[in-house]
Parts: sequence; C-alpha cells; structure tokens
Amino acid sequence: MSDVAGGVVVQAYRFALDPTPAQDRDLHRHAGAGRFAFNWALAAVRANLGQRAAERSYGLADQQLTPALGWTLPALRRAWNTAKPQVAPWWAQCSKEAYSTGLDGLARALGNWSASRSGRRAGPRVGFPRFRSRRRVVASVRFTTGTIRVEDTRHHVTLPRLGRIRTLESTRKLARRLHAGTARILTATVRHTSGRWHVSFTVEVTRTTRTPSHPQRTVGVDVGIANLAVLSTGQIVPNPHHLANASGRLRSAARTLSRRQGPDRRTGQQPSRRWRQAKTRLARVHARVANLRTDGLHKLTTTLAATYGTVVVEDLNIAGMMTNRSLARHIADAGWATLRRQLQYKAAWNGGRVVVADRWFASSKTCSSCGAVKPKLPLRERTYRCEDCGLIADRDLNAAINLQQYVDRSGRQTQNGRGADRKTTLRVAGGCETTTPHHQPGGSDGDRRPATDDCNTSTY
Repeated sequence: MSDVAGGVVVQAYRFALDPTPAQDRDLHRHAGAGRFAFNWALAAVRANLGQRAAERSYGLADQQLTPALGWTLPALRRAWNTAKPQVAPWWAQCSKEAYSTGLDGLARALGNWSASRSGRRAGPRVGFPRFRSRRRVVASVRFTTGTIRVEDTRHHVTLPRLGRIRTLESTRKLARRLHAGTARILTATVRHTSGRWHVSFTVEVTRTTRTPSHPQRTVGVDVGIANLAVLSTGQIVPNPHHLANASGRLRSAARTLSRRQGPDRRTGQQPSRRWRQAKTRLARVHARVANLRTDGLHKLTTTLAATYGTVVVEDLNIAGMMTNRSLARHIADAGWATLRRQLQYKAAWNGGRVVVADRWFASSKTCSSCGAVKPKLPLRERTYRCEDCGLIADRDLNAAINLQQYVDRSGRQTQNGRGADRKTTLRVAGGCETTTPHHQPGGSDGDRRPATDDCNTSTY
C-alpha cells in the first residue's frame, strides 16, 4: 500500500445487497457460525487460563502447568479444526471463512488486551474480550478466499457458498477497474446494518498520477458547529445539522419501538413481529442521517483535495471536547474526524498534501494581520478585534487565515502571548481510504495530551 499519488492503494467499495429470503437465511447462518466460533474459542481460552491459575495456586512449577492455548489465529484455527466435529457437527453447512472470521476477531481482541495491559498499546485500557451476543454484535462475515467476483451484469456479486447475490446499486465503478486490470479484490466483508445487508470489497487499486487545479495554493480549513467549515478564501460551508433535523423522526420511531412487545431475557419472551418492524424503522432513520452526513463530507473533501495543493487543518482534541455535555452531540454530528481522514487520503491521491497544525497553535487568538496573540478570547466573542493593528474580522475566518499562514509561520515565534509563544512543528499527514484487515497491536490512537485553553474551540 502506498500513500502517494500514482501508486497502489488499498481502498473499499461498498454496495447494498438485495438477497432472496433463502440467501438472507444463509447470510445470517454464516454470521451466527462466526459468532459461535468466537464464543467457543473464548470459552476455551478462559478455561485454559483458569486451569493454569488453579494449578499455580497448588504450588506447581511453570513447566508442570497445563500447556497454554495459543492466542494467534493459526493456533485458534488448529484448536477449532480439532474440536469442530464434536462441538459443531453442522459445521459443513457454512463456509470455513465464517469460522475464521470469528476466530480472527478473538485473536485481535486478545492481542489488543495483552498489548494494552503491558503498555504497548496507547489510549484507554482495553478490557478482556466478552462473549458475543446476537443482540449486541453486528452480524458480519469476511471472505478472504474462494470465488469473490463482481459480475458483468454490474448488479450482481458472487461470494463463496452464498452464490450470486443481487445488489441494489450498480457496481460499475469497481467493475470498470477490474476489467481494466487496475484493481484486485483482496477481501469481501458482508455486514447487516440498518435492516439491510451490505458488502464491502477491500481492493488493491493502482491509481494514476493527478495534480490539483491550483497546486501552489494553500487553504486553511477551520471546522466548527455553527458552520461546518470556514475556508481562508472566505467561503463558508454551512452545517446541515442532519441529526437535529431528524430528531422528530427519531423520537417518533423510538416511541413506537418502546410500545411494542420486545425481547425479555429474564422471562424468555421473544420480540413480536411489529417490534422487529419498529426496530428496523428506527435503524433506517439513523442510517439516513449517517448517509447524508457522509455524502456531504465526501463532496467537501473531494473539492478541497482536487483544488488546492496544500490543505491546513487543526489537530483537534475531539475526545476531550466530547466530554462537554452541551456540545458532544453537535460535535459528533459534524463529523470532524471523518472530514480530516478523508482529506488525508484524497489529498494524497490528487498529488497534494494535508498539513496538521500543532495542537498548541492558537489559531483563534492570533491576529492574522500582525501576529499578535490575545491572552484570552471567550467563545461568546464571534468577532476578532486586534488591539495592536485594529484588525476586525470574523473569528472563524481569522482562524482559517492563520491556518493558511501556518506553513510559513512554522518554527517562528509569535508576538506577546503566553503558551502560544512556542515553536511549533510541521506535520504532514497522509493515508488511504480503508485500513488493512489486520490491525497492529499498537493501534493509531495518536497523541493523548490534555487540551489547552485554546483547544481549537474557536469554531463553536
């Protein structure tokens, strides 16, 4: 995988499926088989750990303990293949990839827990894996081998053991690349979300070299809540507030769901058909909100990456901002992290770059004309007034212009001010559309430094 334009990148193509009732049952059966393999392997690991702990309490030496059960995918797969005739005599009804999906999920979960426990994984502490429940886990299965094909009809895909499945949308974008020989399918993952099945193809794509329309121009992007983004050019991208606009439909759907006869694990009561229908309706409202948000972010980031050679964004402490009860929902609805992620890989595809301003850079408090820094700037002040040069400008526009000038100011000290009068470092970001199927234990949690007074809150 390459992060530069004109190279080979790994990206995903996602399509909605329209399976027949029989295919829908097969998909649920495969997802259930993966969940069964996960739970069986987890029970075996816990029993092995408990047995070794009990033997240690008896005073046995380490070499006398019961052999440890390996946590890697090959080790779990060998244990599963040995035990499956007894624990799952029906195993032949599903593809081997279904069981491998569950075992791979457990291997990664145990690896993350071990790395977090030993301090090799950054971020919050990862807990020990729990058993998967059909009600809590999204039904999914991943295929890495077998017949994985996009049909020439451009409305059908073929998956192992499932056969030919119709899609609700055209697959021409992927089919064209496959026919041209510039793409190769690596894996296919089927997930059931919002009452509908989707298939995501992880594809290795050879991309052609591109150049932005204005490769020498730099634009600063200041994201916010009132406005989704304010560009240093003066352009304002309004925030559509998709979640707030759909709040009425969400309340109605949630109220209807609460009045239906749902499941009760204490009494064994099964959900009614109308409850399932109401749950699907609520999920589809949420899915529409997510789709509208994703569509808007894609259009904005595509325009920025195809137009400017350098895009400067802020290093926001989003995790810290989400602790604000008054703003958490609005921050989540804006999708700042998704905007930055899309900018990173799209800029690389188009031959540009994304510069991430240092988290300590006071973009809101700094005058874009003379460089003076205010010691304090309350959030209620939406207009920036400089006491040194007399500049009067919109707060967000002033921050966007400072971000535009960040590349030239990097390494130079600003005038008067406190913590902002320190040298900042220039970091260039890059990336691809999707992560690889297997994550490294280290993760990508990034810097966990606490937020400052500025903390990029100028955009609220």
